Amino acid sequence: MSLPHRLFVPPMTLKPATYADLEALPDDKIGELIGGVLYASPRPTDPHSRVASNLHGELYSPFHRGRGGGPGEWILRFEPELHLGGDVLVPDVTGWRRERVPALPAVVGIPVAPDWVCEALSPSTAALDRDRKMTVYAREGVRHVWLIDPRPRTLEVFRLEGGHYLRLATWKGEATVRAEPFDALALELHRLWED
Repeated sequence: MSLPHRLFVPPMTLKPATYADLEALPDDKIGELIGGVLYASPRPTDPHSRVASNLHGELYSPFHRGRGGGPGEWILRFEPELHLGGDVLVPDVTGWRRERVPALPAVVGIPVAPDWVCEALSPSTAALDRDRKMTVYAREGVRHVWLIDPRPRTLEVFRLEGGHYLRLATWKGEATVRAEPFDALALELHRLWED
């Protein structure tokens, strides 16, 4: 009696996503490429965009412009497209120290890793922000990451130590905080949540 022949089916190989795939997304999506995988997230809801906009506003004048006695030592951007080691990410707010990056290149897709990133969390992006994106930020040497969540009104601050992020603090609600790397400013968290 002969044994039946087994049919060998090679495993499927998926083609990595490209920038063209990202550009083909509809306007109501924000696309990011991480490790050859395309992540399409819905445009932010009002609580998400409000908290990111408010944070940018609080930091911009003292740290970008140097007004009100602030140091003016940063270049701050709102939702830039970053091209980092083959990955394309769109964080909510970013900053580069001027001593390291005196000017950003005038290109779509900034190829220079920031010194600080803030991700405003939403139900549809929180897992991606906490896992895959923080892994890329660590690989690229982003010194500080902030995660801000408008629903429970929390701010988490992380510093890169030995290739991994160490959580320095988590604040909630209406606290006034001094958070690295912007600890020269007493940041009133209630200003982030208000309309």
